[in-house]
Parts: sequence; structure tokens; C-alpha cells
Amino acid sequence: MRVSRRTRLSLRVVALGYLFVLLAVPIGVILWRTFEPGLSVFIASISTPAAKSALNLSLLIVAITVPVNVVFGVATALALVRGRFRGRGLLQAVVDLPFAVSPIVVGVSLIMLWGVNGWFGALDRSGFQVIFGIPGMVLATIFVTLPFVVREVEPVLHEIGQEQEQAASTLGANGWQTFWRITLPAIRWGLTYGVVLTVARALGEFGAVIMVSSGFPGVSQTLTLLVHSRYIDDHNTYGAYAAATLLMGIALLVLLLMTVLDRKRSDR
Repeated sequence: MRVSRRTRLSLRVVALGYLFVLLAVPIGVILWRTFEPGLSVFIASISTPAAKSALNLSLLIVAITVPVNVVFGVATALALVRGRFRGRGLLQAVVDLPFAVSPIVVGVSLIMLWGVNGWFGALDRSGFQVIFGIPGMVLATIFVTLPFVVREVEPVLHEIGQEQEQAASTLGANGWQTFWRITLPAIRWGLTYGVVLTVARALGEFGAVIMVSSGFPGVSQTLTLLVHSRYIDDHNTYGAYAAATLLMGIALLVLLLMTVLDRKRSDR
């Protein structure tokens, strides 16, 4: 279907206007209110012990979540693409479950499982606290970020096929040698892209984490929870803007990395 120049320009204006109102204006307001008092005030706001602790905890959760999702994500993608077994369709649906289920529901389910009165409450009663501690926050983040590595690696596995893997096996390579020398190099761009998406989602997760966190500063408060606490509990509007700007800055760096990787993958 041929579209006239006037129609194309109209569609671009509508799309850009929509994005401007929905994204650019709110972000611009946050940045303006953050840096209006000056850069020194912003630095002082994000240099408090609570802010440093929240940043460190967010990065710690990312550091735990990413390797776990890489290992199980790649294994799941290999099972879905290379395997032929009963329940494969069910596994496909389970992988997409975090996209369909509200993060609040995830938090509630984790409390029912790992809380003091949950199915695995004996662990909590024995002194190992999962809910309202870092382990529960990690579990919640792993759940909501589960699909990203799987869904980025899976189409790459379909694309590369099995010819090279079969050839390596014919030449005497075992399963691990085939994976490390053939499969992993072939999926590296899809895997890297999935890791970047996992990092971005893990940093910005709020709904599931707030349900399983005590929210105490310096104990179990991430950057997203810090923004919520400053704005709602402390009525520290500027502090909330400053923490949100810090979180947004990290997210933009992740987005920039994702864009660079996407271009490299397209070039290849």
C-alpha cells in the first residue's frame, strides 16, 4: 500500500507528539526540578547513607539476578528449541508468565511460600529470613526478569540451526565442548541483549520487591523503594526527584548499551 507524503508526515507528527507528551515532558519536569537548586544539592541528596545503601543493594540484586537468569535462561531456551518432550507448550507458557502476572501477585505468592506461616516457613523460623530480607527481594526480581534471556536466546537458536553442533559431535566433541565452542559463541549477541534487558528491569522493579521488603533504609531498600519512601513517607519531594534522576541515569546508560549492542547485532 502506497502512502502519500502528507500522510507520512502526519503520522510522524502524531507519533512524536504522543511520545513527547507521554515521555519527554514528565522526564523533563523531573530533571528540571532536580537540578533547579543546583548540582551540589543534587550530589548531596544522592550521597546520603540511605541513598548509597539503596544504590549498593540495587546493584547487589542485579549482580545475583543476572547470573542466575543467564544459566537457567540459556538452559530453558536450549530445552525449548532443541528438546522434544511432553509439556513443551506448557513450559513456553510458564516462561511468559511474568509478563502476564502482576508483580504485586508475585510478591503475595512469595509471602505465601516463604513467609513465616508459608509452605517453607520452617526456614524463616530457623533463623534464615527470606521475606522482608534480601533473599526475598532477589527471588522476586528473578521471577519478574525470567523471560528476557530465554526470549532473546530462543530465536537465535532457531536461526543457527543444529548443523554446526551436529558436525562438532561427529568430529568427537562432547556436549560441553560443543556448547562452549559452537553454541555459546553463536548466541552471544542474543544473550548479551537479554542480559541488558534483565539489568534494566531488575533496577526498576518496584511492585514485587515492595511486597517482600521491609523497606528499612540501609537494610532492604532499593533505589525504587527509596524514591517511594522519600516521596510518600518522608514528604521529601526533592529527595525523591534526586533519587529518581539517579535511577533514570543508570537506566539511560543501560539503554545506551542496549542500543549499541543492537546495532552491532544488526551489522552482523
